[in-house]
Amino acid sequence: MKSASRSVFSIALLNTCLLLAACSPKFDWREIRSNDAPYAVAMPSKPNTVTRQIDLNGSQVAMTMTVSTVDGVTFAVGTAELPDATQAQVSLNSMKTALVKNIVGTIKEEKVLTMPHGTAGGQLAITEIQALGAAGANGDDQVRVLFARFVAKDKRVYQLVVTGAEKVVKRELADTFFTSFKLN
Repeated sequence: MKSASRSVFSIALLNTCLLLAACSPKFDWREIRSNDAPYAVAMPSKPNTVTRQIDLNGSQVAMTMTVSTVDGVTFAVGTAELPDATQAQVSLNSMKTALVKNIVGTIKEEKVLTMPHGTAGGQLAITEIQALGAAGANGDDQVRVLFARFVAKDKRVYQLVVTGAEKVVKRELADTFFTSFKLN
């Protein structure tokens, strides 16, 4: 009888451990406010920020990327300021092309959405894409998926990115990240 009660206890202990492990948050969402651009977004872990010079349609600009990675899924917000609002709007296509090229990918879906902005019911146009990258393009044998949104406001451009192995990145993760993004 002692053996049976130990087995029951062992099974109960194992089930409790599994339950606690399942309850621990893999994605520890927290609001991040940028020091460089007027936005806030929820990131699933403590992010890193880096700034580097890039070429956007012939304009050399400093792009600041705030990046968080959890279990092979990368979440990033990139922002840059261009000389004027027209150049900012035009550069969105260059940003989209560069991201898809980085994963040696093709766009599977593209749509234009709006996001609320301002207190008077204003709206900003957003381009959203889903792209699939070639297996092996990033040094592994995984097909990559890329969800991205692009928006310009005045002279500033923003790109929001969720990417990782297609098996791991779920649309719900991208939606959580995208809908948390707010311009101040």
